[in-house]
Amino acid sequence: MSHEEFPTETPAVVTCGLPYANGDLHIGHLRTYVGGDVYSRALESLGQRTAFVSGSDMHGTPVAVNAEREGMDPEEFALAWHEQYEETFPRFGVEFDNYGHTHDATNTELTQEFVRTLESNGHVYEKEIMVAYDPEADQSLPDRYVEGTCPYCGAKARGDECDEGCGRHLEPGEIEDPRSTVTGNPAEYREQTHKFFRVSEFKEYLSGFLDRLEGTSNARNQPREWVEGELRDWCITRDMDWGIDYPGESVAPEEQRDGGGEAAGATEEHTSDGEGSGEATDLVLYVWVDAPIEYVSSTKQYSERVGSDEYGWAGVWQDDGEIVHVIGRDIIQHHTVFWPAMLRGVDYNEPRAVMASGFMTLDGNGFSTSRNRAVWAREYLDEGFHPDLLRYYLATNGGFQQDVDFSWEKFRDRVNNELVGTVGNFLYRSLLFAHRNFDGTPDASVSDEVESRIEEAIDDLAAGVNDYSVRAVGNATVDLARFGNEYIQREEPWNLVGEDEEAAAQVIRDCVQLAKAVAVLFEPVAPGKSEALWDQLGEDGSVHDVPAEAALEAPPREFDHPEELYEKVEEERVEELNEKLEARVAEAAEAAEAESESDEADADEEGDVSELEPVVDERISFEQFQDLDLRVGEITSAEPIEDSDKLVKLEVDIGVETRGIVAGIKQLHDVDELPGTKVVIVANLEKAELFGEESNGMVLAAGEEADLLTTHGDSEPGTRVR
Repeated sequence: MSHEEFPTETPAVVTCGLPYANGDLHIGHLRTYVGGDVYSRALESLGQRTAFVSGSDMHGTPVAVNAEREGMDPEEFALAWHEQYEETFPRFGVEFDNYGHTHDATNTELTQEFVRTLESNGHVYEKEIMVAYDPEADQSLPDRYVEGTCPYCGAKARGDECDEGCGRHLEPGEIEDPRSTVTGNPAEYREQTHKFFRVSEFKEYLSGFLDRLEGTSNARNQPREWVEGELRDWCITRDMDWGIDYPGESVAPEEQRDGGGEAAGATEEHTSDGEGSGEATDLVLYVWVDAPIEYVSSTKQYSERVGSDEYGWAGVWQDDGEIVHVIGRDIIQHHTVFWPAMLRGVDYNEPRAVMASGFMTLDGNGFSTSRNRAVWAREYLDEGFHPDLLRYYLATNGGFQQDVDFSWEKFRDRVNNELVGTVGNFLYRSLLFAHRNFDGTPDASVSDEVESRIEEAIDDLAAGVNDYSVRAVGNATVDLARFGNEYIQREEPWNLVGEDEEAAAQVIRDCVQLAKAVAVLFEPVAPGKSEALWDQLGEDGSVHDVPAEAALEAPPREFDHPEELYEKVEEERVEELNEKLEARVAEAAEAAEAESESDEADADEEGDVSELEPVVDERISFEQFQDLDLRVGEITSAEPIEDSDKLVKLEVDIGVETRGIVAGIKQLHDVDELPGTKVVIVANLEKAELFGEESNGMVLAAGEEADLLTTHGDSEPGTRVR
């Protein structure tokens, strides 16, 4: 790996985070895949030898849980979704050189090879730990089979992640007040034996790695909290039937090996007596072991298909290739801590860059698959929209690491103002004028001004690649088209025809050259429309195969009557789409309410529990309740915490003072609308530090949607809740 500017002499691989094969894709999911495709295409256009790879994540408890819910075998369930993803991605122009999955033979063999190498290099040990267990179901509870309270911030969390609070990765066994998602009953902890990867040994290496790492700032900065703090070892096994089997013989216990840090938490496994004897049997690897190895496996499959002379996977992963990971922000820790430590442990190359996207919201609120509050990928296409319109919106609507909101109104505005009004307007008026007056490209040379402006656009695209800015890659071409509009308007060739034919020819020659440059340079963002424009110009071959420098090559002498590439999205269309979305959300809400009422009726008849969490049996005294100082507060300001997926820093007026409180509500509320909101807080909670911010209290909220608790009347800030 080098840190030279792209393009380099060494081959590159661009990867996208693996989608869990357990549900339909919506446009929020597409953001990283479109971003990765744009980046890969732009990199190749600069002359970088590049492979673009990914695959479906077939393993882990989300797949097992959803397959069980559907009454299907996990492999059958996951393969069905994998095949749908294979069909959906190309429809949005996301063209992977190889798209595999984690359950295939290549990844299974390579994953087990990785683990054997880690063992032989002394990076794996066994340890007996306490794991969650459901006595009623008589089974261990890996990951999403257990829920409880985050030990770091007190938010509701699932077994392997505090997904509603601080966003930390949680080792099995860390979660407090564990409850089984299988039966809804409290879980208990039992002692079992599992395998641990000595991540703590790599602390110094990882610190240096983050210093070298390129990409988005959130990917470089967010992991420092974990690496520079208490870097704990990582449990890499699970007690499940679904996954890649742990290979080979068991390793020596922790006390028989040198080194190694404190093992944080644990995970679950089958034991010989069902009571946690500590004897390890039938372990599978944690999903985050085999998932990133699929990047290597997919590259290997591509190399085997095209031949090592064209692209050698080993040279990239084991020697000096340029590895760029394009991921969602919620998996930064896995790609900047666990994964580079694994690569180091098996003597593989380290990533050069990690590009972590922000989240997407829908009309200011989070996507909700359970409430059908989403614009589904197939729905978008079924509505008749060209995929390049969405690609442009996702690629250029804000910086890659920033959160992006989608609405049909915003989509219409971007399409109408920029794609139709700027790009499409320049292309159509220029090519139509050229066709009518010159039958194509006039016989003239490109002016120095226009040639220089096209060279500048090529440089802008290259700068976007080297800055890991998908937005800059797209804006390079839109800015060029904007220049084209200004140029043709300034030179007024329609006034020159018949008076100064040579001058008219010069202006239109420039405009046709600019149109060709748009076709070439916009290909990474709008591959379909760029190919259509390439054909309109009468060019041979495919625009997908030409380098960025082709923007300066002369266009064909003749071309046919052009067609308009982009069409406006009408106001009535937006209203229709919004009505469909609202109706769908309302229908899903009614169905959920009906299901809830049905469950309550069943519970009344059978004495069973509903979907609500059971009331805790253990009571507290009135005196204990009085120890809680609950106060009415008013939020005076709210700011998202940088590099945190869910946390917001609130300033809350509680009458006697204003408190700074960190709350995990970023994805569930419009942060800008929070000031002025009355809330109820726990005022005498111990102070905590989250992402470097002091939290002096806790805001109370109800349910999955974080419904903020407030008062019916107009209680003053500081009023005590009794």
